[in-house]
Order: sequence, then C-alpha cells, then structure tokens
Amino acid sequence: MGEEGTGGAVHLLCLAASSGVPLFCRSSRGGAPARQQVLLVGLEELTNIRNVERLKKELRASYRLIDSFLGDSELIGDLTQCVDCVIPPEGSLLQEALCGFAEATGTAFVSLVVSGRVAAATESWWRLGMPEAVLLPWLVGSLPPQAARDYPVYLPHGSPTVPHRLLTLMLLPGLELCLLCGPRPALSQLDPQLLERWWQPLLEPLRACLSVGPGALPNGFPLHTDILGLLLLNLELKRCLFTVEPLRDKEPSLQQRQRLLRNFYSLVSTTHFPPEPGSSEKTEDAGHRIQLPRACYLVLGPGMGWQLVALQLGLRQLLLLLSPQSPTHGLRSLATHTLHALTPLL
Repeated sequence: MGEEGTGGAVHLLCLAASSGVPLFCRSSRGGAPARQQVLLVGLEELTNIRNVERLKKELRASYRLIDSFLGDSELIGDLTQCVDCVIPPEGSLLQEALCGFAEATGTAFVSLVVSGRVAAATESWWRLGMPEAVLLPWLVGSLPPQAARDYPVYLPHGSPTVPHRLLTLMLLPGLELCLLCGPRPALSQLDPQLLERWWQPLLEPLRACLSVGPGALPNGFPLHTDILGLLLLNLELKRCLFTVEPLRDKEPSLQQRQRLLRNFYSLVSTTHFPPEPGSSEKTEDAGHRIQLPRACYLVLGPGMGWQLVALQLGLRQLLLLLSPQSPTHGLRSLATHTLHALTPLL
C-alpha cells in the first residue's frame, strides 16, 4: 500500500485468500481501478462471482489498464475526472469527416484518439458520463498496437451490467478511430474501402493531428517562454489539456513536471478551488455569471526555484509550471494572459 502526493491517493492490492481473486482499489477521485475492472468485466461478474477461475482469467484483461493508472502517465484524467484532449491543427476538417463517417456507419458514438487523448468526437461521445468518458480513451491508449479491435466493454456509469462493443481502427500508428456500439456494425463492415473514402483525403491533417501528441496544443502555439508545463480544465465540458512538453530540454525532467503539476492540482482543487456545494446542479447558471478570477501560487524550495500558479475564471482553471526566472509579481498577469489565449481552444 502506498500514498501518492498531496492528494492522499492510496493504491491497495488485496488478494482474497479464500478464492484467489485479486481486487484493486484506489481512493483517488472515486476509485479508478475498481471502475476499470467494471469497464472490462462488468459489475455483475464482480459482485456475483459464479466461477472464480473464469473471473481471474477475465480480470487479467484489466491489468495493463490498471498499470497505466498506477505508473507515471502523460494523462491526467484519472485525477481531474476530465477527458484528456489534444487540439489538432485542422480540427474542423477532422470533425466534419468524423460526423460523416458516424452517419455512414450508423454509429452515434465515434471519436479520434491520439495516444489516449481525444482529438475529435461526435456529440454523443462527448455526452458519455463519468468515468467511462475518461476510461475509454485511456483504455485505447494503454493497449498494444493493433490494426483493428472488437473489444467488449461495460460502461461503469451508463451500462455496468450490459456490454457494449468498442471497435478501434488504426488510421496511423498512434491514431485510432473508435466506435462505441451495440451488435452492429460488424467489424467486417468497416472495410478498407470505407475507411479510404472518408480518411484518405485527410491523410495530411491526420498526420498533423498525430504530431501534436503529448504537446496537446497545435505546433507553434504561442506560449510564454517561462512556461514548462500547463493544465487547462473546462469544468463545464469536463475536458482538459495537459502538457509538460514546452522547453523539454530544460530541467526539470518531464516525469518531474508531471508529478509537480499533479500534486499542485491535488492541492489547489481541495484547498484553494474546492467545488462549491451543489456546484454540479448550478454549472449552467454559473456559466452566465460574471465571476472574478481567483489565483494562488507556490514557489518551490531552495535548490529548485520552479514556480506553480493556478488561476480560476468562471468554469475554467489553469495551472502553470514556470521556470525560476519568471518574476513572482508577474505570475497572475502571465496566467491571465495565457488563460485568455487558450480559452478559444477549450
């Protein structure tokens, strides 16, 4: 059992002595690994165990996904409960093709996923509840490369006992087309001719989308030269942008940057910007009220000097990791300017 960062996330591995069935629990934003198992096995199998050996075999399918949550990850949706996204350079073209493809296949739930991040999705996909909206792209990013998959999944919130099918088609290595559906369409119906019709004309925009990757932002997006990492959250849409790629050749390492921002988010979200009572019921009204920005900052101790600043304005939060030379008196101004620049993207 181990504790992670300031958020007090506990990783617990239990082995039931009587049956040998491994159970996973993580008390971080709602126990993600338990929901990972529901995603892949279903709630009925986990609560009413009829065949222990079969259940142990089925649970092996969740190990890779659980490992990806417990290790260092380029994603942060497990902590924020917001969908990790990327902003492709030609997003409108990809969105148009995605909607046309969804209509052609009779599937409402379709998305483009780049290394576990959603680059584009249909309205129905965006309306998926939590935690499946976070778990499904994370699952796709955790699986070994494969040209096509027909994967049974349960929706921990929307359908924990009745399975759906997650179809994935690799358009480019690292870029996958995902369909969440029922018995139809069959994977064989998604033939190469259909894919070529919709996606061959967009080969260059797809490559440009893939090149964004962990950077999350379009190449060349103007960020201040002091920014080493950022986390932008849209609390209304439940989407986020997370990157530690700026100035990647400078200290700290990318892994350190990820940990610093994750820990700072845990501190900020519980201490400085906690959810207001009943906020989930007032989200729509809050979007129409003029709200004053709230901000906080943290300067790390001797020998490091990196600075962290958080700003909340309405239903958006921005967290920045900044280099030591960034003047403390300018942190709020820098964060405000960056948030205004990023707002049209998310």
